[in-house]
Amino acid sequence: MRGSNSETISVLREGNMVKSLAKMGFPMVISMLIMAVYNIADTFWVSHLGTIPIAAVSIVFPFTLVFTGIGLTFGVGGGVFVSRLLGKKELDEASTVASVSVLSAFLSGSIIMVLCNLCIHPILHYIGADSASLDTAVGYGRLFTICCTIGVFNVASANIFVAQGASKISATAMITGAITNMGLVPFFIYTLDLGVNGSAYANIISQSITALIYCWHYSQKAMVKVSLRLFKPTLTLYAEILKVGVAMFCLQIFQAVSIGLMQKASSKYGNEAIAAVGIVLKIVTLGSNVVYGFVKGFQPIAGYNYGAGNFQRLKQAIRWSLVLTTSYCIIWSILIFAYSTTIIGWFGEDIKMQQIAANALNASTIMFFTLGFQFVYAAFYMSVGMGFRSFLLNISRQGIMFIPTILILPTYWGLQGVLYTPMVADFLSVLLTLFYAFKAKSIYDNKRGIGIVR
Repeated sequence: MRGSNSETISVLREGNMVKSLAKMGFPMVISMLIMAVYNIADTFWVSHLGTIPIAAVSIVFPFTLVFTGIGLTFGVGGGVFVSRLLGKKELDEASTVASVSVLSAFLSGSIIMVLCNLCIHPILHYIGADSASLDTAVGYGRLFTICCTIGVFNVASANIFVAQGASKISATAMITGAITNMGLVPFFIYTLDLGVNGSAYANIISQSITALIYCWHYSQKAMVKVSLRLFKPTLTLYAEILKVGVAMFCLQIFQAVSIGLMQKASSKYGNEAIAAVGIVLKIVTLGSNVVYGFVKGFQPIAGYNYGAGNFQRLKQAIRWSLVLTTSYCIIWSILIFAYSTTIIGWFGEDIKMQQIAANALNASTIMFFTLGFQFVYAAFYMSVGMGFRSFLLNISRQGIMFIPTILILPTYWGLQGVLYTPMVADFLSVLLTLFYAFKAKSIYDNKRGIGIVR
């Protein structure tokens, strides 16, 4: 295992940058892609139950973002801290940070699960469930919160493994769970005749398998350990984790609010519009998860080299990450514009829903080519521990820019205003990212403030 750790550190600090980014990022790209594919597969099978079930699943989806936000809060915040500690060769401290991060995430997720179940009727009604879809959404939602609680542990663990350069472990755990899910969903929905709830049961089992894989690696192979023995929380430690991680929590909460508002605005045009928005969201996630996965590979390289004071390698990581992610985003956009109608045709037979979804997919793709640029600089500021800047960039696209747009645009443009809101929010977010991209140069060009958060 010592040789494996040495190899990981070598990838972080030296060698060809494209190869290093590929080695760190490719496992995460594959795992995030598989995760998105199984979400698409899940949506595909549910869509053939009818418009009401797919609308119900879409309405419940913001729960995922809230729980993921908790996992990312502790996982990203702790992971960034772990990367910097590894750069300074402080392994014992890194294990303590990892243990506090992962176990705090799981405890917080359990509390949120209880609160969600206590308030599930008013929550779902507010974000778009009507008399036709409410009962289905409530039944599915209660089961889905169990899955999400296990998922909090997995999200936090994934970030801790990536932070120590063990992205292959994270990829293996995520892919195993995803493949299990893809096999179980149609079996539970149709063979066991469990309907839409079958999807929730499949998710619970697959998330549990992923969690068991992480637990085994923590106990056996991980360079950075997680255990109850190492759970030594302090206010100082939490402050260090949360000053970066809180940006991810706010991002996910803003995303949940944004999608909830989008669904609420869509509900004026029927369950077909809600279903269409939900389907398009899963398709766009398929594309954006690849970018996100790659950037997760960039993050430990940036964090390690910032902590080690290797600013030349840090600049190379940023430059090549921008080139590779933007190239991918352009190719994705071309494919979506060419085949949007065909893709939407896979999801059910409701003609009205398909027409709305095809329009929404094209609208959401217009600014997709900027996604790599936005993600790379948001990840950069997270990696170097600059809390406010990472917070601002992370909440920009799905919060600061999105929420005012979804509240204003549909008032003047109806359903088209709902569908084009993501495009407008992306455009405004790019302008803000440009400003902070220029600010980033002063950090690595002037070689300022190693380990200092601004």
